[in-house]
Amino acid sequence: MSELWLKIKVWTKGLTFGAVILYALIFVYKNSQPVSVWWWYNRSFDSSALVLLAIAFLAGAVSIILVRTTLRTMRQVKDLRARNRADRLEREVADMKDKAAKLQTKPVVAEAKFGLPEEGE
Repeated sequence: MSELWLKIKVWTKGLTFGAVILYALIFVYKNSQPVSVWWWYNRSFDSSALVLLAIAFLAGAVSIILVRTTLRTMRQVKDLRARNRADRLEREVADMKDKAAKLQTKPVVAEAKFGLPEEGE
């Protein structure tokens, strides 16, 4: 019984692979016809639809990479500004503490009680 399931699995994989190959061949054949692509006024070039499809795919991939890189760079710049601002604030607080520590304070004179009775005596 397990041999039957193995044969079914192999045949299913083989037929699926054959269908994908057949589709790819039909896709290439149907898209190999020439097309005229307009790209500027009174300018166009003739190419196959397959080449045009490959160029469009590559242009999309490059565009996505550029957009992601730009967004990542903008995020890094924002984080760097926030980090610099926090460092500056920390330095300012440390400077204020240093200045406060350097201030001279008046000595506290303890009031001497010369024989005065305390309340409650």
